[in-house]
Amino acid sequence: QVQLVESGGGLVQPGGSLRLSCAASGRIFSPIPMGWYRQAPGKQRELVAAVTSGVSTNYPDSVKGRFTISRDDAKNTVYLQMNSLKPEDTAVYYCKATQAWRDYWGQGTQVTVSS
Repeated sequence: QVQLVESGGGLVQPGGSLRLSCAASGRIFSPIPMGWYRQAPGKQRELVAAVTSGVSTNYPDSVKGRFTISRDDAKNTVYLQMNSLKPEDTAVYYCKATQAWRDYWGQGTQVTVSS
């Protein structure tokens, strides 16, 4: 079992920045693929950023150049640095980890971009 706890969400003005953290705990056998997803009201959950067990990353065009995912394997933590935030980035952000072909999700953290 892997437990994930997100933190760092909040209210920010357009153009501002936030950094989300996701701490993993439990039976983690090696660096595992992790990612960030978001879900806005009335919309499907979508990928925001992903990092492999190595250092390869993947971003959709909507956040490319503004968001950066990184990982600290010594702390079993993955981060999402979000810059130049827009109102359309408002959503609940979820962390996901994959181990032994099973997906684990955090409880989510709210990000609201508004003036």
